[in-house]
Amino acid sequence: MITENENLVAKDRQYLWHAMTPYNKQNPPMIIAEGKGSWITDTSGNRYLDGMSSLWCVNIGYGREEMAKAAYDQLVELSFASMLQSHKPAIRLAEKLNEWLGDDYVIFFSNSGSDANEVAFKIARQYHEQSGQGNRYKIVSRYRAYHGNSMGALSATGQSQRKYKYEPLSAGFLHVQPPYSYRRPEGMSVEQFNLLCAKQLEETIVWEGKDTIAAVIMEPAITGGGVIVPHQVYMDEVQRICNKHGVLLIIDEVICGFGRSGRKFGHMNFGLKPDIVTMAKGLTSAYLPLSATAVRKDIYEAFKGKEDYSHFRHVNTFGGNPASCAVALKNLEILEREGLVERSRELGERLAEGAKELLKHPNVGELRSFGFILGIELVKDQITKEPLPLPEVVKFISACKAKGLIISKNGDTVDGFNNVLTIAPPLSSTDDDLAFIVNTLREVFLGS
Repeated sequence: MITENENLVAKDRQYLWHAMTPYNKQNPPMIIAEGKGSWITDTSGNRYLDGMSSLWCVNIGYGREEMAKAAYDQLVELSFASMLQSHKPAIRLAEKLNEWLGDDYVIFFSNSGSDANEVAFKIARQYHEQSGQGNRYKIVSRYRAYHGNSMGALSATGQSQRKYKYEPLSAGFLHVQPPYSYRRPEGMSVEQFNLLCAKQLEETIVWEGKDTIAAVIMEPAITGGGVIVPHQVYMDEVQRICNKHGVLLIIDEVICGFGRSGRKFGHMNFGLKPDIVTMAKGLTSAYLPLSATAVRKDIYEAFKGKEDYSHFRHVNTFGGNPASCAVALKNLEILEREGLVERSRELGERLAEGAKELLKHPNVGELRSFGFILGIELVKDQITKEPLPLPEVVKFISACKAKGLIISKNGDTVDGFNNVLTIAPPLSSTDDDLAFIVNTLREVFLGS
């Protein structure tokens, strides 16, 4: 007899094309049937703690009935209105996002992080054009960074394996060295290395022609590229460099936003004043698709001209969907009501502390944390820091899954450097959930 799960797997193989996954007939996909809190259950009845919040996004956990009700109520009242006009949930959410950002921004809604970054790039270029600096079109990003899959966002992405077979991409995108302190030159302090990386950013701006640079885009900490966390001096210098050369600073908060970093937004950990902030994922805790590009009011003013083509000519059919906006508002309400931003900071500190023992394992080179995110860099040798080969990295992920814990890694980043395990559980995780994560990691790495 063919079981229901076997039937589903067969139909999955026949009809679905999975993201980021090489075809492997011997390794069928896990078909998830249910989620509650930090836990998911597959169609075979296996239960797992989702240590990645799916794709870094289910911040408030699974199965919140009030989120479903918020969507239902809005769909009954108004199922759709495009942002060519307006509607009440979009207005209320834009106001609430300004409150969370603590500054004066105008909000443009889209569907995904890639969309939000595409909008940011177009706004940056058009802003400079309409401010009498039409030569400013280049966007500077960092190697190892991820900013999306669409052609412009992929151009900004600094991960060569994501681009392979899709190039040539969009023109005008440059990349500089990230503050990857673990692999800094011998004898150089973390602070010195971070200052060096910032200096290289400024040199690139100058060498390319400072009057040709429109914007710098960066995550507060590089997440999917290997959990690379900068020193404060680096971020101070980036802000100074952008201000000095008239370059817009775009902060990609798609993963780091909405409490993931232990603050409302990741850039707040460094005291940055971004010109544009992009966000998605945790905006709705992935209950419905929605992203936003927040643009400082003074930049928005440049789009009010009466000349032909001075308005922003971009539209997204489902961006700012009423139900998505209503769900986002309910999500922010839950984050505030349950103190999940503060909870994230506490859980992150406890996870980092509980994971310190893993450094006893000969293949653990470094632990890096940013809020409730943990990165475990795996190496063949702690002295040489040679990256652990991918098949060996996958064994640790499989061992965790066998014990009921889902973790991930930086995938399709740079050849030979897909060796950083990543953990980012829901911010609503309980003390028992955290204990399970820490204990499982210890069992897998240390056998205790």
